Amino acid sequence: MAQKSDNGAPKDRFNRPIRDLRISLIDRCNYRCPYCMPSSKFGDDYEFLSRSARLNHDEIVRLAGIMVSLGVNKLRLTGGEPLLDKHIVDLVGRLASIDGVQDLALTTNGQLLASRAQQLRDAGLKRVTLSLDSLDPETFAAMSGGRGDLQAVLGGIAAAEDAGFALKINTVVQRGVNDGALLDLIEHFRGTPHVVRMIEYMDVGNRNGWRRDEVVPSEEVLQTIHERWPVSPLEPNYRGEVARRYRYDDGAGEIGFISSVTAPFCGDCHRARLAADGTLYTCLFATQGTRFLEPLRRGATDDEIANMVSRVWRRRDDRYSEQRAMSEQPLLPKVEMYRVGG
Repeated sequence: MAQKSDNGAPKDRFNRPIRDLRISLIDRCNYRCPYCMPSSKFGDDYEFLSRSARLNHDEIVRLAGIMVSLGVNKLRLTGGEPLLDKHIVDLVGRLASIDGVQDLALTTNGQLLASRAQQLRDAGLKRVTLSLDSLDPETFAAMSGGRGDLQAVLGGIAAAEDAGFALKINTVVQRGVNDGALLDLIEHFRGTPHVVRMIEYMDVGNRNGWRRDEVVPSEEVLQTIHERWPVSPLEPNYRGEVARRYRYDDGAGEIGFISSVTAPFCGDCHRARLAADGTLYTCLFATQGTRFLEPLRRGATDDEIANMVSRVWRRRDDRYSEQRAMSEQPLLPKVEMYRVGG
């Protein structure tokens, strides 16, 4: 395994070390959320990767191990929808056994979670983040592209609870779509160990028709919640934490806000993203990445792969959300989120 240099983890041009690797297992998804993977008026026009064009589990484990040797200590499995990978439980067990992995998480829409939650927990998964945009059946259906099963998701949450997971519930807030029903969703999870995190609607990819006037600023949502249930700010759990956290003053738990549009957090971003085709991206809004599939399959050594990763990271100067804040229009083109993972 490649070793860290004497200088420690590689740092980018803004002195940000690499700490967090998000691994997209598969580019397919069982939802068609309009803000991520919308169906066109012609139906689905997505061209998905063949099995041979995707990293296999041996390659994922090898790359993850190399990147852990360079300073990564957090791994997150994403998609598409990662639970469409039928062998994900075995992969979780292998990743959990890598020396130096302090946190192993999964992001899912929850549709297929009920039958896997306990197995994933037993294999070494530490955390689950679940995407749930509304508890109103009609709104939920619209925001899942007509493919979601709300009762299946709620069943997945119950199974995750039984397995011992305290969930993060991610909710993308879009004006005129689900902002009117937020309090019902938040109330549902008050008094539980789960944390609802409101995410500002972002211009991910190139297909969602993003408009700035559809963004509900986090401060506006916070004020609405505070008027109903007073909250107080919490200190970050660690430097670079994405969400701003608040606790309910009555002790009923906490909530969070991810405010990429109105309060960019690029300055403390330590995340790299590995797409299912083996392309490494250094930003959710990247326009291009670096291919690792071919070097892996032509026999590159661990040290050669590690040196490639280090070079990519040291060249990194991404700060898209800060640049967006200074521009009237979204910057194009960008990699699609269903390919790179959220």
